[in-house]
Amino acid sequence: MTLEELRRHLDDLDQRLIEIVAERQATSREIARAKGLVGRGTRDYERERVVILGARARAEALGVSPDIAESLMRLLIRSSLTTQERARVESQGAGSGRRALVIGGAGKIGAWFAQFLASQGFDVQIADPTAEGAVDVPAGGSVAGNIPLKDWRGSDLRHDFVVVATPLGITNGILQELAQRKPTGVVFDVGSLKTPLRTGIEALRAAGVRVASIHPMFGPDTELLSGRNIIHLELGLPAVREQVEALFAATMAEQVVMGLDEHDRLIAYVLGLSHAVNIAFFTALAESGESAPRLVKLSSTTFDAQFDIASKVAAESPDLYFDIQRLNEFGSDSLDALARAVESLRSAVRANDLQRFRTLMLQGLEYTKGRRVVTQRRP
Repeated sequence: MTLEELRRHLDDLDQRLIEIVAERQATSREIARAKGLVGRGTRDYERERVVILGARARAEALGVSPDIAESLMRLLIRSSLTTQERARVESQGAGSGRRALVIGGAGKIGAWFAQFLASQGFDVQIADPTAEGAVDVPAGGSVAGNIPLKDWRGSDLRHDFVVVATPLGITNGILQELAQRKPTGVVFDVGSLKTPLRTGIEALRAAGVRVASIHPMFGPDTELLSGRNIIHLELGLPAVREQVEALFAATMAEQVVMGLDEHDRLIAYVLGLSHAVNIAFFTALAESGESAPRLVKLSSTTFDAQFDIASKVAAESPDLYFDIQRLNEFGSDSLDALARAVESLRSAVRANDLQRFRTLMLQGLEYTKGRRVVTQRRP
């Protein structure tokens, strides 16, 4: 075969691969339906193990790298789980006949919640001045259908759920205004921090509004909730919290309950510290005078991994990341810890103190073992 004939043959194989993936996706939807009929959960870890081990064995027999086969099967399994999770959420129709208002619904996470609720059958209305086609509501008037509102204050607030997905800096004020308007349904925010929202949440409770507060520990590009956490604040209103938890019952997300102060104390490290490390990393590089292309040419696996994460952080909203650092009542703790850690490292190197350096490394090894143990214990 000539080179062109070989390339055409490769194109044909690629086309067949895509067609097989499409057929696999269709089968996944049928599996989701079958699981729903018998009450089976979406994810079956034992089945995944069998599929991956089988793929590795077949690949080895065919002279294909087992690692490539495993990577491919894990990608297909994830795609299959995403398909099944979506099908399950849609089939349950938990929002049928109910209404939801997403304040800030044109933002990234707001749009995610609008789509998520709509997939459950909710009649979703967005209130966001940046939404395409958003309109003002005339005094004493109303807007038909799901036309976006420029201002949530024009809504009748007679929704089953009111989701507040606005920037952190204005969310507390909106919660306080909602307390004055007293919506008839459940109100919950999706803020990354909770201490800045303390007064707004308390105002809603004092007004007798059914209020909850959650933190989805994933970004707006997330498709599959398996392995993702959703944190619910303990506000002393368990029946209300359960209503919000029920919105995610058809997904594979793990739902965790904790107090407001505990949440922000931990988030100072989970978000604040991780953001700060990456900001410090790309700032040090940017101010080093060394060009990124030159460094990348001689990069290592560690550098590549860190550079990729830092690149994603650099592409995020500076305003949001600034708020996460400055608005957390516990935020300075993690920044101080980072400063002490850098100083410990610098001091050990400058003093030629190998034992101190080893101690830092061993301390890190012992600490990170805890994460591996938790991961291994997951079903």
